Amino acid sequence: MNPHAKLISLLSLFLGTTITISSNHWVMAWTGLEINTLAIIPLISKSHHPRAVEASIKYFLVQATASALVLFSSISNAWVTGQWDITQLTHPTSCLLLTTAIAMKLGLAPFHFWFPEVLQGTSLTTALLLSTVMKFPPMTILLMTSHSLNHTMLVSLALISAALGGWMGLNQTQTRKILAFSSISHLGWMAIIITYNPKLTILTFYLYILMTTAVFLSLNTTKTLKLSTMMTSWTKTPMLNAFLMLTLLSLAGLPPLAGFMPKWLILQELTKQEMTVTATIISMLSLLGLFFYLRLAYYATITLPPNSANHMKQWHINKTTSTLTAVLTSLSITLLPLTPMMFATL
Repeated sequence: MNPHAKLISLLSLFLGTTITISSNHWVMAWTGLEINTLAIIPLISKSHHPRAVEASIKYFLVQATASALVLFSSISNAWVTGQWDITQLTHPTSCLLLTTAIAMKLGLAPFHFWFPEVLQGTSLTTALLLSTVMKFPPMTILLMTSHSLNHTMLVSLALISAALGGWMGLNQTQTRKILAFSSISHLGWMAIIITYNPKLTILTFYLYILMTTAVFLSLNTTKTLKLSTMMTSWTKTPMLNAFLMLTLLSLAGLPPLAGFMPKWLILQELTKQEMTVTATIISMLSLLGLFFYLRLAYYATITLPPNSANHMKQWHINKTTSTLTAVLTSLSITLLPLTPMMFATL
């Protein structure tokens, strides 16, 4: 890809994100979402492979439909209330339309079908952008309107996402698809608590981005796209693979790693809201995700591939692990002791 075109796409991406995050008017938020969509499409299709072109078309169609729903929702709300302020969304039909649109943009089940396919058709770096940066604008809109959205609908979407994200990730062999279903499952945890404690959703979102970025950067360093490749990657970077295992277990939410913090706090908040049954269901559904994270960790560090003949193993790569990967991986593992400080700010 031309470096100038790549620079323009990345700058437009961050411009669109900034516009949506900082706006209070529906039209400005919608404009930011559109800039975002148009900026990421060249990055998805830059390899010119048929799979990448297919992924970019799928992404464009889904995002265009979701943006149209956002615009329709805001116009119908303004028609009834005379308000264009994002926080003044009060009309029930508009709230329903917006919840559907944001679920499509984020990849919440049952509007998740495009997300694993698009991630599978792109490179690891673009998949990282789709899993993290592209979720900032819709998540911001969801947070700003959370007080007026339908609680029951959000809880239903969250439970479906947690179930499907765990269930459909079980038999995957492609690392990008596994991380896509992981993202859907984590979005379920964020959506279930957003109407009761938006600050806790923000904390969960930030920690999810931290851990997912660490995993994607680690996989990108070893160029691991499939589980079979992951089996042989331990010879390239043994230390990075050991930390990748811990980061994956943190993403699964195992104590005493950082990923346990948001799940612990969410279950505590749900219990306070007298939603014990919901808390029990979502905690049981997280066991599905734990299985495929454990499988990834097992493949990354413990399994040796079955070899019927002598072959040359891949040896240490010359490329050093970036400082960013090292810092993010360390934070993904060691942040749990800060829980009391985080809890005090919620």
